[in-house]
Amino acid sequence: MADSADVDLAGLGIVQFGFPGELRDQLVGAVLDGSKTSTTGVVADYEHEGEALPEVGERGVVVDSDERAVAVIETTEVRVAPLRDVDLAHALDEGEGYDSVAAWRRGHEEFWHSPEMRAAMDDPDFTVDDDTPLVLQRFRLVADLRGTKS
Repeated sequence: MADSADVDLAGLGIVQFGFPGELRDQLVGAVLDGSKTSTTGVVADYEHEGEALPEVGERGVVVDSDERAVAVIETTEVRVAPLRDVDLAHALDEGEGYDSVAAWRRGHEEFWHSPEMRAAMDDPDFTVDDDTPLVLQRFRLVADLRGTKS
């Protein structure tokens, strides 16, 4: 991992895990302690936000619930797959303590069907199913920015 002083943040996009609050704080902590090396997004969310899918080699600044820059991550793998194809390795590498794909799916469906997600999607009936295309992203921690001015 690079020393935070050696990392240029200029031009890097912002990475937000979940919505601000307890979940984001948990996810950011897992990134910082190395237990979270994968994440999952819904393709429809990227489309709704007009954002390109992540690309291998792309770096981003992870922010906490207070929008403070706390880390830099680099994408190491991206694949788009239907919800039904998420495997155990991906679920485990999300660093959220899931011990099965079924548990991972329950937790993620709860998030994706939450009022916050439905509001973010501008769709009060937003839902996912087996065929929903997901963005399965792997990343590595490049720099821990805590303790630096950012």
